[in-house]
Amino acid sequence: MKALYTFVLISLLSLTLFSCKEEIVDQVQTGTIKGKVVRRGTNDPLKNAKITTSPSTNTVFTGADGSFEITDVPIGDYSVKAEISGYLNNFQSANLKNSGQLVTLAFEMDDDESLNTAPSVPELLSPSDNAQDQPLTVQLSWKSTDPDSLDVLKYKLIVKNNLNTNVIEINDLKETTYTLKDLKYGVSYFWQVAVNDGIHSDVYSAVFKFTTNKVPQNRYHFVRKENGNLIIISSDDNGANYNLTDAAFNSWRPRKNNNAGLISFLRTEGGNTHIFTTKPDGSEVFKVTTIPVAGFSNTELDYSWRTNGKEFVYPSFSKLYRINKDGSGLELVYTTPDGSFITECEWSYDGSKIALKTNDPNGYNVKIFIIDLLGNTIKTILENVPGAAGGLNFSVDGNLLLYTYDVSGHQDDNYRQLNTHLFIYNMQTDTILDISEQSEKPDGSNDLDPRFSPNDAEVIFTNTSNDGISVKNVLKITLQDNTRTTLFTNAEMPDWE
Repeated sequence: MKALYTFVLISLLSLTLFSCKEEIVDQVQTGTIKGKVVRRGTNDPLKNAKITTSPSTNTVFTGADGSFEITDVPIGDYSVKAEISGYLNNFQSANLKNSGQLVTLAFEMDDDESLNTAPSVPELLSPSDNAQDQPLTVQLSWKSTDPDSLDVLKYKLIVKNNLNTNVIEINDLKETTYTLKDLKYGVSYFWQVAVNDGIHSDVYSAVFKFTTNKVPQNRYHFVRKENGNLIIISSDDNGANYNLTDAAFNSWRPRKNNNAGLISFLRTEGGNTHIFTTKPDGSEVFKVTTIPVAGFSNTELDYSWRTNGKEFVYPSFSKLYRINKDGSGLELVYTTPDGSFITECEWSYDGSKIALKTNDPNGYNVKIFIIDLLGNTIKTILENVPGAAGGLNFSVDGNLLLYTYDVSGHQDDNYRQLNTHLFIYNMQTDTILDISEQSEKPDGSNDLDPRFSPNDAEVIFTNTSNDGISVKNVLKITLQDNTRTTLFTNAEMPDWE
């Protein structure tokens, strides 16, 4: 009996010990898996990405900052999956070896291009197709949409024209507008836009056409200094204007000839000054002269069209040349007998006579006189006086000659003028009229570069302070009442045809 009791007691004790061991073995050790889900390339956080594990544990979703955390993950090896619509599934491995261990993962999600939709065909908005009379600066606008909101759209603009084979191509535009500048008058432009989302091939719009304004028949041309260079401006009566010449070149002294349909000007090339011509829109620039225009001070030099628009006369030191507008037929017309420089010349409307201004190498010892086409002196208007003079221009009938003279008689090494007036010499009455005095020229200023208006009723000219550095303005004097009117500011060397 005692032996039986002992066996039962030992059995119960063994059973108790075995149960305790089972409780210790069944207690689970866990860790934590946390991380962040972002878009590859931009690192933008992705919200609501689904995070699961294999073997399976808890399923969680990322927050607004793309982060997630799975707690109470039993120790072991796991494959962690991140998935979200529009992106390829991404897998990362996580190995939990110790209780309480933290494993951090980073998911960079690639776009699922198989689900991406190409952007819509660009719709060209402005200018409308076949738009006419467009300005020389045009803003193009268009629109395109993409159902995939995260796609970054870039545009390519292609512009061609009917004037030449030049093609403008602007790439990687992010805005849906672009401004075309410095267009040509009377030209048709053809434009097209392509859009790309970085995934699909370019999607092209239709081709639209617009045409710029016809070349305006501007009567005013003058010179303005920009970035150290003189450029020629073409303007209408209301002040609407455009640059006739390229600002990369030094161009001055414009002269329009209606019969030729051209505007001539002086320009430096290779250190020398030459006569050039261009169409009224600034195209087809042509160099006329081979022997340069030369003498005292480039900005004082002047030349003249013949009224018929077929030829020029121009000075080169002591010689006066005649040349056709196409550069042919160069002919010596006159040589000064004393070797003085011819600085200015003016051909009369009827082509029978030429007014000349000569001077020494310093611009002084001035003589203004008129010759016939054989070189014979017809009339001497000014000589044997101190100071600067110039600005020759005949009236249409050839009886009046405009010129300037510094009545102060001042002379210095800088050719500074102190009180230059405008004069009209009448060849029939042999009288001189001081129109600067009659129109009350401001004290301390100079009137320069005069030209008769097309009907001879007014005179256009430059007025500026005699300090030599102040702004120059273009004015006109109405001869009937001697009133002065400002036409253009920051302007000089006017021409009115």
